[in-house]
Amino acid sequence: MQKPKRKTREISRRHFLGSVGAIAAAFTIVPRHVLGGPGHTPPSEKLNIAGIGVGGRGAGVLGGVESQNIIALCDVDAKLAADTFKRYPNAKRYRDFRKMLDKEDKNIDAVTVATPDHVHAVASMTAIRMGKHVYCEKPLTHSVYEARKLTEAAREAKVATQFGTQGQASEGNRLICEYIWDGAIGPVREVHVWVDRPLRRWQDFYWPQGVGRPNETPPAPETLDWDLWLGPAPERPYHPIYVPFTWRGWLDFGTGALGDMGCHSFDPIFRALKLGHPTSVEATSTLVNKETFPAASIIHYQFPARGDMPPVRLTWYDGGLKPRRPDELGEGRKLRPEGILFVGDKGKLLNERLIPESRMTDYGKPPRVLPRSPGHFKEWFDACKGGKPAGANFDWAGPLTEVVLLGNVALRPELREKLTHTKLYWNGEALKFTNVPEANEFIHRRYRQGWTL
Repeated sequence: MQKPKRKTREISRRHFLGSVGAIAAAFTIVPRHVLGGPGHTPPSEKLNIAGIGVGGRGAGVLGGVESQNIIALCDVDAKLAADTFKRYPNAKRYRDFRKMLDKEDKNIDAVTVATPDHVHAVASMTAIRMGKHVYCEKPLTHSVYEARKLTEAAREAKVATQFGTQGQASEGNRLICEYIWDGAIGPVREVHVWVDRPLRRWQDFYWPQGVGRPNETPPAPETLDWDLWLGPAPERPYHPIYVPFTWRGWLDFGTGALGDMGCHSFDPIFRALKLGHPTSVEATSTLVNKETFPAASIIHYQFPARGDMPPVRLTWYDGGLKPRRPDELGEGRKLRPEGILFVGDKGKLLNERLIPESRMTDYGKPPRVLPRSPGHFKEWFDACKGGKPAGANFDWAGPLTEVVLLGNVALRPELREKLTHTKLYWNGEALKFTNVPEANEFIHRRYRQGWTL
């Protein structure tokens, strides 16, 4: 098959430049005295950064920003954070992020947030309202409502933000956009995205899902402040099944496989297809309960037409479930445990490669129309110092997180009987489901006394 004619490519490029030209805009960094006020650090200076949640993934995030000044560290689990504390011996240590931000207010320019999901919003919002730049791990929040409010707050405060979808800065994600915008597979009407989580390559589980609450109530370790770990989540006794990493599958704390990996996978899909709010969402799964997400699920999102792009159906699979293996993949090849398949009128794109392989060889690379990233964390540093917004700033990350978490609402066991008869219809602007009022209860959650957004 031959490539599209050059005219088609030029049209694709003009369409792209007209809709997302701001991405490619040049920027100028100016000194603090020109920008005025705190919170704007000129490029000749390093940012003073505080970490909230610094064990586990938090340690990796700090590794990405350690070219700056790490001045304060906060974690409720001293054992989990021990190596991080040793790595940054001059940083002040705290257990309660609220106390850290209050005491270090004048010293902090920016914070990283890498707590369990249920604390993301309250920690990030506290920092934003104090005028701090924020880097927050994915998913941005635990609920759809929190994502909307955090986006609005960051925009109003004019702080620099970045979301933990490191792939948005990658070459692969840009190639996906450029292949699709170049017309390599024609109009896309169908996308499949899958992960094996919570499974670990069919050998065991990263974390438990589809299980009930334990009956045992052992004491919490002295190194863990369990009350602070719970944060805004409902009160419950400590149990080692929740920490340090296995909280992800519990409804009160995590957002399951979808929240864990969906933000990564959906990012290039949303960029390439210019997606916004879906019109509907529906889900099927293994057994559900009121404690954890199901062991495996399939979730369908329907999106309307956008400009000259047709409506598209996006299907998510987790727990080892996958779409049908495409014939174009060729004999002897199998789908990897994680992947994205774009189905167009004229072909298919598997991750960032056209299939069959002969099509990839014939087509070659698409025209390079997107600027390349200086690096995921470097984008944030530059934004903090007066540069252009980072590639996954909260104006991007908030709406993306909203859509991802709609899938978890469709999985709620309280709605299962009703949702066997209908899909959920969504009004994104109004932030509500229009046909099942009971579902709107799960757009937000109640906070434990003493915690607010």
